[in-house]
Amino acid sequence: MAMEITQILLNAQSVDGNVRKHAEESLKQFQEQNLAGFLLSLSGELASEERPVDSRKLAGLILKNALDAKEQHRKFELVQRWFSLDVSVKTQIKAGLLQTLSSPVPEARSTASQVIAKVAGIELPQKQWPELIGSLLSNIHQVAVHVKQSTLETLGYLCEEVSPDVVDQDHVNKILTAVVQGMSATEGSDVRLAATRALYNALGFAHANFTNDMERDYIMRVVCEATLSPEVKIRQAAFECLVSISSTYYEKLAPYIQDIFNITAKAVREDEEPVALQAIEFWSSICDEEIDILEEYGGDFTADSEIPCFYFIKQALPALVPMLLETLLKQEEDQDQDEGAWNLAMAGGTCLGLVARTVGDDVVPLVIPFIEENIAKPDWRQREAATYAFGSILEGPSPDKLTPIVNVALNFMLSALTRDPNSHVKDTTAWTLGRIFEFLHGSTMETPIITQANCQQIITVLLQSMKDASNVAEKACGALYFLAQGYEEIGPSSPLTPYFQEIVQSLLAVTHREDAGESRLRTGAYEALNEMVRCSTDETAPMVLQLVPVIMMELHQTLEAQKLSSDEREKQNELQGLLCGCLQVIIQKLGVSEPTKYVFMQYADQIMNLFLRVFACRSATVHEEAMLAIGALAYATGPDFAKYMPEFYKYLEMGLQNFEEYQVCAVTVGVVGDICRALEEKVLPYCDGIMTQLLKDLSSNQLHRSVKPPIFSCFGDIALAIGENFEKYLIYAMPMLQSAAELSSHTSGADDEMIEYTNLLRNGILEAYSGIFQGFKNSPKTQLLIPYAPHILQFLDSIYMEKDMDDVVMKTAIGVLGDLADTLGSNAGSLIQQSLSSKDFLNECLSSDDHMIKESAEWAKLAISRAIAV
Repeated sequence: MAMEITQILLNAQSVDGNVRKHAEESLKQFQEQNLAGFLLSLSGELASEERPVDSRKLAGLILKNALDAKEQHRKFELVQRWFSLDVSVKTQIKAGLLQTLSSPVPEARSTASQVIAKVAGIELPQKQWPELIGSLLSNIHQVAVHVKQSTLETLGYLCEEVSPDVVDQDHVNKILTAVVQGMSATEGSDVRLAATRALYNALGFAHANFTNDMERDYIMRVVCEATLSPEVKIRQAAFECLVSISSTYYEKLAPYIQDIFNITAKAVREDEEPVALQAIEFWSSICDEEIDILEEYGGDFTADSEIPCFYFIKQALPALVPMLLETLLKQEEDQDQDEGAWNLAMAGGTCLGLVARTVGDDVVPLVIPFIEENIAKPDWRQREAATYAFGSILEGPSPDKLTPIVNVALNFMLSALTRDPNSHVKDTTAWTLGRIFEFLHGSTMETPIITQANCQQIITVLLQSMKDASNVAEKACGALYFLAQGYEEIGPSSPLTPYFQEIVQSLLAVTHREDAGESRLRTGAYEALNEMVRCSTDETAPMVLQLVPVIMMELHQTLEAQKLSSDEREKQNELQGLLCGCLQVIIQKLGVSEPTKYVFMQYADQIMNLFLRVFACRSATVHEEAMLAIGALAYATGPDFAKYMPEFYKYLEMGLQNFEEYQVCAVTVGVVGDICRALEEKVLPYCDGIMTQLLKDLSSNQLHRSVKPPIFSCFGDIALAIGENFEKYLIYAMPMLQSAAELSSHTSGADDEMIEYTNLLRNGILEAYSGIFQGFKNSPKTQLLIPYAPHILQFLDSIYMEKDMDDVVMKTAIGVLGDLADTLGSNAGSLIQQSLSSKDFLNECLSSDDHMIKESAEWAKLAISRAIAV
């Protein structure tokens, strides 16, 4: 097979589609029929110096993909397959991989490095391949430079694949020693680059080493020296290490911060862009750390607070801000047109914005002179930089500090937006106006920035800018979005009412522009339109009603389009999604008050019909938007929604079966809840199908875990809607809830992300229990629930003992305790009295600062006392 596999691998890269397809099928067949032989052939191919580079590289890539996959369930399968192989086969493959690290061919070495790391990721946690790290370390002392380089590369990938607790400290020390030595200036540039990149991945393993002053000093010195290497890639990699150190070891940085400032400042001013960008990123990362610390501790530090804030940014301000302001003048000519643009000026402005959020008012006096000096200069770069600097510092400092400055600047900005000859300046001016409205305009502000005197001028200017170049128009839509949002809680009358019709017509005109597909313009216009509708008052309800047939007509036209190219179809799908989103907001707005809801109902049948036609098109994003809009329609139409169910049900079922596009599945689960609330017992005929699908979803290991908590909540919605008819589902739903409850009650050693997910899961489970108890209340069948009560109380005990539930879970949990007592009465009384922590939990909730928790607890206390008194 050996010669044959080479040819198949080369054919798989052929320009001839048929040859390629045939080769891919042969490979697939070989893999399915004889996995061991397949993997051995691939590792043999990769290791063989006689084979062509292209076949070796592809062999390694296929080998890597046979060990790892993005989807969790697929990865799990591949790992199990690897474990099921004969030990001799695995030993042979691993030997071939290690041998390839000495190959003179760079592509083969690099591919082998990645595969070794994948195997290590599977085996090391299982205490297999214990000799790997030792044999890699012995390679480091080889004379051959290329072996050293590929070994360091392998160590880097290995640290990326395995978690630090898998490697013992002795090995960690040796890996770090090898890597840091490889970074020294005496090494050749290939070795030095591989070592610096490896250190980046190994930093997560170095916690013990960073607590030792000598070791930490040594690592920091070597990294700082590498930032001065003559090779640009090494300098960039060294700064990437500094960025990582800034977040992982923030509390250890104080002795080095002055030196780091000098190094980064030099790089920002003099080095090539990729290096300078990382140097700025270091300070952005320090800002992120300090913002998190200050938010968590609210600025009140005691001597023994867990993570002190070192105020690095505050100390560096006098030198840091001028350095960042200089970068703002290094714009690129076409950066506004390029969606993925990222350059020195953008990085500097982003960092300046983070600095403003970190230090607040202190940044303002350092930036204002730069603005005043440059805002009216003849060179567009200076005007744009001044405007960008101003826009960047609007979040962080207090309104008291900013409002007087904004009041002076606003007129200037409005005239620049209409009169400045340069498109860049207009783009940034419109963005800055949007930031002014986002952070300094709204019902909570003491001094309003928008007054009767300037409101009309602001709107006139923004509507005029919507006719400007697409990137400027998109920013103007954004400014209008925040302008509308600021009036959200205005009361019965809004200052925007006189302009409502004109604004809506201008926004609709923007969506029809030839170039609306550029710069996110069409999306921006619909977002602004939705916000105008969402924040409108009763005065403009008749105009919102007039919008309904307009948007329906647009949606109808997208459904009529025939024979589209795939590119046109994609644009069509995007437009349908935007229109469904717009209808959702309109339905929610009109459904709130009876008079408008009554008038709106004349359109309900036609709208539902349009949504059903949208489902007939196959596109995930559109399905998600249409599903959300149908949820809003169900909420607005209430029990009348029943007439749409026969037609709609099959799409509901399709949504619940959509594992691949799990967001669609999650949204559909939410809509099942909306429909249950709207139809109540009228949903009964559809419950068998819905429950079957939800139970299937829960048992699937292919469905993304984020969809599982809402499914449990959905059990509660169904039980609330159909009451005691939920009886036949108890034997399926309750064991599912119990096993999930056991999983989610213990979280010791979990990271923040896991704890957050666990709390979502607990909340879903508790909402299910709550819905089931409330659904069965006052029914003769409540005794069916008695056998489940001890387990539920045990669950409440264990999550109370863990002490890591958030406020949402706390409120739902105390509610469930009340529901249990309320529904089961005396049958629950004695169980609650025996429970380990119900009393403590109740008292803790009764004295909570959160009025929602307190309210739930007071109700629960009443229900429990009634149950015990019986």
